[in-house]
Formats: sequence, structure tokens, C-alpha cells
Amino acid sequence: MTKIEASMAGNLWKVLKQIGDKVETGEEVAILESMKMEIPVESETGGEIKAVLKEEGEFVNEGDALFEIE
Repeated sequence: MTKIEASMAGNLWKVLKQIGDKVETGEEVAILESMKMEIPVESETGGEIKAVLKEEGEFVNEGDALFEIE
């Protein structure tokens, strides 16, 4: 299992993928909001979302796992 992590600290503004969704390498899976900017989170690998680890509106730190992908 691979984890998709937050690239920086901020609020998890939007979760774009759910459990069971297929993703491609480089596909946006979530959007962070930090300092009134929207920062896309992209998958570093292709596969299927097995777990969504954080909820919309939750504050995340850089490196926090957001998704598990297989």
C-alpha cells in the first residue's frame, strides 16, 4: 500500500476521490487551502483508492497521509 501525503500544511479544502476510485499518476486527488491559495495534491502513482484518511475541513501538516492507494 502506498500513501498519498500532503505537500504542505493547510486545510484540506476538497477531497476529490473516494474509496474505490481509480487514479492515474499525476491526477489531482485533493485540494489544500493555505494562505488563501488552493494547492492541488496529485497522486505520485496510479492505482485504486483504498482509504481516505482525512476529512474535508481538517487541518493537515506537511507529510500527513491523506489517502492509501494500491
